[in-house]
Amino acid sequence: MLDGLYERMIRFDSGDPHRIQHLTKVHAFAAFMGRREGLPAETQLILEAAAIVHDIGIRPAEEKYGRHDGPLQEKEGAPLAKKLLLETGFTQAQADRVSYLVGHHHTYTDIDGMDYQLLVEADFLVNLHEKGDDPVAVRTALDTVFRTGSGRSLAEEMFFGSAREKAGEGEP
Repeated sequence: MLDGLYERMIRFDSGDPHRIQHLTKVHAFAAFMGRREGLPAETQLILEAAAIVHDIGIRPAEEKYGRHDGPLQEKEGAPLAKKLLLETGFTQAQADRVSYLVGHHHTYTDIDGMDYQLLVEADFLVNLHEKGDDPVAVRTALDTVFRTGSGRSLAEEMFFGSAREKAGEGEP
């Protein structure tokens, strides 16, 4: 099912390599972090599906409003995500949860599950890099958004390097 969803999203974002690259990176980080956190299989599936479709609302928001800020992405994306998941063979309950995650992935309060937390963190990892690796922004995100061990360690390694690396002892 995930491969079918992935293919549908690539077609949906056809002609926009940046968005396709973005969803690919967010999915890869979310899947990896979910495995590191030991998510149950159903939660892992929901997390990965949400990562694949999390930005489905960008294009419709741009077409409708001329912009795609977070709240508009959430508003426009949730119903599209649900429809796409149902068409791809996901259950109603799975589509409902993924739709909820898509409709809240730029809302950083009242996070109600590991799937939600990891989706936010994976999106932040990619967005922080795509927006220029600003150390102040990264530190602020680490202090205010990142809550999981896997997300925190990835952010630290990616943006600040490990203590061993700083001491010249890093291994490939």
